[in-house]
Formats: sequence, C-alpha cells, structure tokens
Amino acid sequence: MRLLMVLILCSLCLVLPGRSYADAQQQYAEQLQQAAAGHSAQAAESLRRLASDLLPDDPWRARMLTAAGLLEMRAQRQSHLPEMAVPTLQQQLAARFIARHPLPETRATWLVTTFAVLLPGGGHALLGRWHDVGVVAMLVWPMLGLTLWAARRRMGPVTVFFGLITLWLWSGSVYSAISLHERSMLEQYFSWWQGVWQAAGLPGKPW
Repeated sequence: MRLLMVLILCSLCLVLPGRSYADAQQQYAEQLQQAAAGHSAQAAESLRRLASDLLPDDPWRARMLTAAGLLEMRAQRQSHLPEMAVPTLQQQLAARFIARHPLPETRATWLVTTFAVLLPGGGHALLGRWHDVGVVAMLVWPMLGLTLWAARRRMGPVTVFFGLITLWLWSGSVYSAISLHERSMLEQYFSWWQGVWQAAGLPGKPW
C-alpha cells in the first residue's frame, strides 16, 4: 500500500510540472495573439499577472515579464525599456540591441506642417515624395493663380469661389503631408521595435 502511494506521488511530481509548463506556454501564446490584435497594454498587464503566479526559476516567468515590458514600450511608443528590479536575460539582450541600434531620428511634425502650410507641396518635398509634390502642384498652383487673377480684376463672387476651392485643395495637401509623415514614423517605429523583440530571443511574434 505504501509502495502504491509512493508511486502515485512520484507520478504526480512528474506530470504536474509538465502540465504547468504547457499551460504557461499556452497562456503566453494567447496574450501574444491579443497584442497582435492591437491590445498591447492589456496583454502586457495579463502577462505580468500570469508571471506573478509562476515560480521565480520558471523560464516562462522571465519571458512573460520581458514580453510585458516590451509590449508596454510599444503601447506607449517609447524607445527605452521599462526598468526591472532584476533584469532578465531577454531584457539584457533587448537593451544591448537598443544601445547598438537606437531608434532613428525623424523630422518633427511641426516642421512638415510649416512647410506644407507656407508652400503647397512643401511638406511632401521635405518628405522626399516628389510624385505627390507634382500632384499638389497641378491641383493647387493653378487654382491659386486663378484666385489671384480674379482678385486683381476685382471679380467679387468669382474670387471667393476660386479662393474657397484653393483653400480646400491646399488644406487637403497639408493634411496629406501630415498623415504621410505620421504613418512613416509609425512604420519606422514598428520595424525598429520588431528588431528589439527578435533580439530579446522571445518566442512568438505579437504582430
């Protein structure tokens, strides 16, 4: 009878850790799916909560904590890692990558906006989008010329009509320049952040 109990306890000791490891791996994968769906902050919070339930020497604890920090970093569009009391190996690898490959600097949005407001197509030119500069030039500059021509001849309602069209097209070009600039910055950040994630050696891809 005692021998049977010993065998049962030994079997439990062998089975339960494996089951716990598999559960942690599955929960980790589920949170990465949440992050890939655009819920980075919520996934990071869940990973920290799951990590607190694991043993200190459990490898999934370190992975979850590092992943949570990186996801919080992406959610806040930060370029530096959140501090940890005891940095994990994965976080050290990520920090080393950031030190060697810092986030590239980009032009300030206000600068692109100023160029676009002062000169039709100026914002696109600053971004190096010369095709868009040509489109803006064909749309805005002729209408601007017509507005000035009508104003010089004191054509009243015609001047107002041409002026409103010019203002509409010009404001659209400003909005286009700002949107393209912000999208470019976002894509550049995500590309850089993916490098940080991969350098950390974390399993899975939350994108």
